[in-house]
Amino acid sequence: MSTAAPRLLGGRYEVGELIGRGGMAEVHLGHDTRLGRPVAIKILRTDHARDAAFLARFRREAQSVAGLNHRSIVAVYDSGEERILEAGGAALEIPYIVMEYVEGHTLRELLNDSETGTIEPVEAARIVQQVLEALDYSHDMGIVHRDIKPGNVMIAEDGSVKVMDFGIARAVADTQATMTQTQAVIGTAQYISPEQARGETVDNRSDVYSSGCLLFELLTGRTPYTGEPISLTYQHVNADIPLPSSVEPTVPPELDAIVHHALTKDRDERYPDARSMAEDLGAFRGGMPISPVATERLDAATQTFPVAAVRTDEPGPRTDPDTASMPLTQRRRRSGGLGWLMAALLLIPIALLGWFAWDASQGEEVVQVTVPRVVGSDEDAAIAKLQEVGLDADVDTVADDAPVGQVISQNPTEGTSVPEGETVGLRVSGGPDEVGVPSVVGMSRGEATRALEEVGLEVGTVTKEDSPDQDGNHVISSSPGPAEPVAKGSKVDLVIASGQVQLKDYTGQSVDEVRSEIYGLGLQIKETSRESSEEEEGTILEQTPGAGKVKQGRTVNLVVAKAPPEPPGTVTTTVSPTSEPTEPTDTTSTTEPEPTTTGSPSGSPSSSPTEPRSTRSTESTTQSPASP
Repeated sequence: MSTAAPRLLGGRYEVGELIGRGGMAEVHLGHDTRLGRPVAIKILRTDHARDAAFLARFRREAQSVAGLNHRSIVAVYDSGEERILEAGGAALEIPYIVMEYVEGHTLRELLNDSETGTIEPVEAARIVQQVLEALDYSHDMGIVHRDIKPGNVMIAEDGSVKVMDFGIARAVADTQATMTQTQAVIGTAQYISPEQARGETVDNRSDVYSSGCLLFELLTGRTPYTGEPISLTYQHVNADIPLPSSVEPTVPPELDAIVHHALTKDRDERYPDARSMAEDLGAFRGGMPISPVATERLDAATQTFPVAAVRTDEPGPRTDPDTASMPLTQRRRRSGGLGWLMAALLLIPIALLGWFAWDASQGEEVVQVTVPRVVGSDEDAAIAKLQEVGLDADVDTVADDAPVGQVISQNPTEGTSVPEGETVGLRVSGGPDEVGVPSVVGMSRGEATRALEEVGLEVGTVTKEDSPDQDGNHVISSSPGPAEPVAKGSKVDLVIASGQVQLKDYTGQSVDEVRSEIYGLGLQIKETSRESSEEEEGTILEQTPGAGKVKQGRTVNLVVAKAPPEPPGTVTTTVSPTSEPTEPTDTTSTTEPEPTTTGSPSGSPSSSPTEPRSTRSTESTTQSPASP
């Protein structure tokens, strides 16, 4: 943030001490001199201020968010831009927003200050429920937040929840082509939805997903997925959904179900809206059952083989498997040695039955079969071939370059003699390993090549395009895009910045109207003035270089019209209403080069007019109809 930021914004808001700093902006404590109340002033960074597209979206979003009125949303009072002069003398518009000042702490600060790094489950459910209620209101108003995270949620001193940064999050997201083109979005990759990671259009359910990530972190002290931004985007799209109880065993199963339902990869299978998730959290807090769909989805995802239960003839309630040892221990103490006696009596007939079964089997002939060759066959054909000779198959699908479904090895090998009914292990190709394409936007060509090679990918076709957003030889985009799963060894095409931009011809336009556009191209401006009576002040008279491609960072020299100085003071000839028509002989005398004194209506002499003024007056008199 430029240190030249004004101390008074909009002629109204005094900028006070710095109370927060983020990847996009600085937040200052301010004072509204008109209404006499404290405010929070968020002043955006200068790199956003140079982006004309961002400024336009920011203005629209600030106007939209200013209409939000909800107890759990930080109110936006005002917004605007303040002009500052950079070191080179160029003017720059710095956008800012004026918000409600909330005394309290962000969730990020509370988590960092907590000894465990977590929040008690019921309190966590309350906080996220209020976040969702705020989102439900904003969704009804047509605004998707897109950046729900602990740093954007305030907890006031009275415990109330306040969600911040609606307009900024959307303005940034709309301006960027991908989520990795801005540090502000990279920093929150832990909370982005799968559709955001894939670069798809987001909707209300994307905020639901981010709220699920937020709840997971409040319960466990960590986000659902961890790692570098590239790894995080891949996990959001492809990894299994973790349960909070797998990290923190004390998390209730109801919250496991709610988090799991919110983090479903397919948005159509997720909570349909923020209200539905908020209602489930409210039901949990009130001790009521949560929605069946959430519990059913969790049950389906965690379905395992049932644990065998031991039946007894003793009446009484069924105990939970985790606590079954407690009543069994108590019964053993009560029964004493009688229990051991009963166990021995039960084991005797079981042992006898086992002996008779073994003895009977000794007389049976074991049929041997020869294992056929199935390597190279299709999986279904291989299984059928084994079954023909009385063998079973155990299939293990592995990553391999062989065609999908082809058997690549078997155990035992062909020709081996085994008992009929034996199982043959088959390793079947599932195709090459898939990896997520790393985000290389903004990297140099060499850095992008190394990033792709590290995950087993290659650089494909490289094309160059003009771009004001990336330096020369840096990546503008890739195909396939970031986080898209592709087979190892695949080629990724790159679009590289040429280092040039297309400059227009701005002559004849106002310099005030084109500065932001030229700065947006990554160019510098040098202005010189020239007096001109034909063009309006501020009009561009000359431009060097002219229209065409120019190198990034080049200086554009503009010659700007300047109004000429005012001419010396003149006096207009005034004729008294009672004056007699001028005689022709008088006309001749007024053409003399000496200054002429014209009488005022009161008869007092006036200052001498200039010669041109006298001549023009004479010509006018000469052409009068009264002249001969």
